[in-house]
Amino acid sequence: MTFKTALCVTEMEHSDQDVRTAADLCAEVGARLSVLIIKFTGRRPFGAGPALWPERIQAAFRLETQLSEIQTFSREIDRLVKRSREIHTLLEAMGIPSDVYTDYCDQACVGDAVRQRALCADLVVIGPSLLNDDDLGPAAINGCLFESGKPVLVVPRGAKASLRPQRILVGWDTRVETSRAIRGALHLLSGADQVRVTLVDPEAIGNGNGPGPGIDIVAYLARHGIRVVVDRLPSVAQSVTTILVQHAIDTAADMVVMGAWSRPRLRERIFGGVIGWMIEKPRLPLFAAA
Repeated sequence: MTFKTALCVTEMEHSDQDVRTAADLCAEVGARLSVLIIKFTGRRPFGAGPALWPERIQAAFRLETQLSEIQTFSREIDRLVKRSREIHTLLEAMGIPSDVYTDYCDQACVGDAVRQRALCADLVVIGPSLLNDDDLGPAAINGCLFESGKPVLVVPRGAKASLRPQRILVGWDTRVETSRAIRGALHLLSGADQVRVTLVDPEAIGNGNGPGPGIDIVAYLARHGIRVVVDRLPSVAQSVTTILVQHAIDTAADMVVMGAWSRPRLRERIFGGVIGWMIEKPRLPLFAAA
């Protein structure tokens, strides 16, 4: 399956960098780009003023607070509309067929807002501005990756991303998330000159590795016309992500494909494999699914 629609999530205050990155990827494969611009409401609980204030003064305080919130809301909606027009103009000038959406919501609603848009996209592009946004980034990634079931392409700062990569490293570990990532990346793998399936500390047991580590996945990819090289590496007391990053660099990979970490606790889900990629900070695009 080729990508026909990509989604880019950005915050109103972000630069055009993420949108341009996603637009260039769409231009490469003739895909349509959907852009979701989010603005946090920044709501904070307001009290009624000191308890000793007379009731009439407290009422005036509440009224003034509400008026201030309305004025802030009005200004930010105007800025959101303006930003939407700017991005639409940018994409029109780049010749990218596109849809631009906006959402004014508090942080608790970000995940659902992103999920709703991701459901109608083939791929979500996570650019460097979103990755470096500690407020929007984790919530947006959680919404598109774990809630929509759609794959993401994480593009760190300085990475040269392409939807026609020539050298791909696949981090294989028999988890269902990794299987989904490979399934979603099949046409990328089919078009690559070199595909390296990399296993870290593999065991030849009945866990999906076949009679030898990596045999089953090699056979699966071969049925799709994809020839691969299998690399089996020891962890040497390092994290799997660290090993994969270094091996990707050593083999001059253009992209890494792997499953997102999915553990019971929400914090581990959000800050596992995909955000772990941010911590390592390699200048390599990551294609991931959960």
